[in-house]
Amino acid sequence: MNPSTSLLDTPPAPHYFGPEHEAFRRTMRDWVAREIAPNVNAWDEAETFPRTLYRQAAEIGLLGLGYPEELGGTEVDIFYMIIASEELARAGSGGLQASLLSHSIGLPPVLAHGSEALKQRVIPPVLAGEKIAALAVTEPSGGSDVAALKTLAVRDGDHYIVDGEKVFITSGMRADFITCAVRTDPASKGPNGISALLIDGDTPGLTRTPLKKMGWWASDTAHLRFERCRVPVANLIGEEHRGFKTFMTNFNAERLGMAALALGYAQACFDEALDWARQRVTFGSALSERQVIRHKLVDMLRQIDAARCLVYELAWRTEHGRDDPARLVARIALAKVQATQAMQFCADAAVQILGGMGFMRGTKSERIYREVKVMMIGGGSEEIMKDLAARQLGI
Repeated sequence: MNPSTSLLDTPPAPHYFGPEHEAFRRTMRDWVAREIAPNVNAWDEAETFPRTLYRQAAEIGLLGLGYPEELGGTEVDIFYMIIASEELARAGSGGLQASLLSHSIGLPPVLAHGSEALKQRVIPPVLAGEKIAALAVTEPSGGSDVAALKTLAVRDGDHYIVDGEKVFITSGMRADFITCAVRTDPASKGPNGISALLIDGDTPGLTRTPLKKMGWWASDTAHLRFERCRVPVANLIGEEHRGFKTFMTNFNAERLGMAALALGYAQACFDEALDWARQRVTFGSALSERQVIRHKLVDMLRQIDAARCLVYELAWRTEHGRDDPARLVARIALAKVQATQAMQFCADAAVQILGGMGFMRGTKSERIYREVKVMMIGGGSEEIMKDLAARQLGI
């Protein structure tokens, strides 16, 4: 099977994708095939990738998607982001995608709520691929419970004194700008008294420790410690003590993006499994001629297609404001569950079809199999997504 095509590639749906979308898809697909796919195995084993890739991503317009032109971006609809997620996933390296696009969760709070001076200082160099942005919310004691965060930022004149720690931070080792969730009111509890603060990567008192992971090897993931870090009050993002909603809104977009990525990884597993099944001959016949294998492949298609329909529809509703906000939050949470379960199913089925080769490092399916769990946990675990949906829907 031609690796640039798939049985799941369909003619553009005019209410989702127009000619300009498809032109961008071709650009992305060519770039991924040329610059990323041949290198992902080596980068995964090296647990890093060249920083120059950020500049390349900026040159093709990837990093600037959705940002104002005056800040170096390109204002586009949400389906450009869906395309970018799907095409990056074709290379089958979640670690590369996570770090290359860490700005997609690190910059939105700055864009939405930062001062004009902060936006001008931070956003253009990141979109140009010159600087790296990250988001730091999760803590060792709280996990997905953002309201329980303990990192303190105490006002001291025109600075905050920041003490605390963050864990599982994507791009945490080399980020130049860190959008950090802090508690600016030490007496507060729960979601009250939380603020968003931009912390520069070279701030004295910030130390970073790399973390070893089951998957996403090419992504640097760090444990951050803040010890008496002095951060200018000018780096406050939005209103003091009112940052909880900022982070919750950010998660909604992140979850829809993760759902689209999960679909791409599921499709990558399907494509590799189909290609193997057509070539692999056992007992005189290709695997693809055996009913049990054909059923596995069709079940993979069914899972992917069902999840894709849901993700595309929710993207359209998000773009056009066609849903009640609470209902949309719930449905996006469930779409992330649906898509990551499809990814899990397809990764497992692909490894089974590949047999011994599926257990070998260097196949997409083996790598994606290891990376399924971070997709099911990151951005809010499956269990939290279901509970969130139930609360939003009044169940």
